[in-house]
Amino acid sequence: MKKNKIIDDYKAVIFDLDGTLVDSMWVWDKVDEEFLGKRGFAVPKDYQKTIQPMGLEKVADYTIERFNLKDSKESVLKEWHDMAVDAYATRVKLKPGARRYIEYLREKKVIISVATSNGIELVEKCLKGLGIYECFHSITTASEVSRGKGFPDIYDKSCSKMGIDKNKTIVFEDILEAIKGAKDGGYTVIAMEDEGSLGDKVNIKKISDGYIKDFREMIN
Repeated sequence: MKKNKIIDDYKAVIFDLDGTLVDSMWVWDKVDEEFLGKRGFAVPKDYQKTIQPMGLEKVADYTIERFNLKDSKESVLKEWHDMAVDAYATRVKLKPGARRYIEYLREKKVIISVATSNGIELVEKCLKGLGIYECFHSITTASEVSRGKGFPDIYDKSCSKMGIDKNKTIVFEDILEAIKGAKDGGYTVIAMEDEGSLGDKVNIKKISDGYIKDFREMIN
């Protein structure tokens, strides 16, 4: 697919947030290290990859069960939120070319939305801190659907909010499971390179409809 065909053939774009629209995975690496470290655990090698497609509530359930924690889900979610809130509000940055690409899509009257496994408050703080909150038609979180990003549910929900058919929608994602989920749902998917997903790069390139390192590639 020629990348600039998005303007001719597509009416909507769904952006994943972490690792795709913004460079934020470092926040969660730090949260995981500090949270588990306080409880006497190192972060297992498979932990991040396992939780990536899950919503935060499912991650909390999984973490409590895996490490046999006595914490309640509510207290875990609050601790994670409190640890991440400042970074999302003031220190998380957009991926290269993202601001210009958002402007470009708006100029072309393409509707844009966010579909994320993150919590709504952190997403809003992030987008407002970056000055782009008003650019988005809607935000859909994993808590609004029963299954995680290994399935198309969250993208279908986002499309429903926008009132656009999936055949006219492109999804931007960075992790393999989410790309699989969107592709299984019949979406066109462009993969954004992120450091946390480099181990899956070959498979990501194989199943996605395009692979970029900079959103300006979508314009040029």
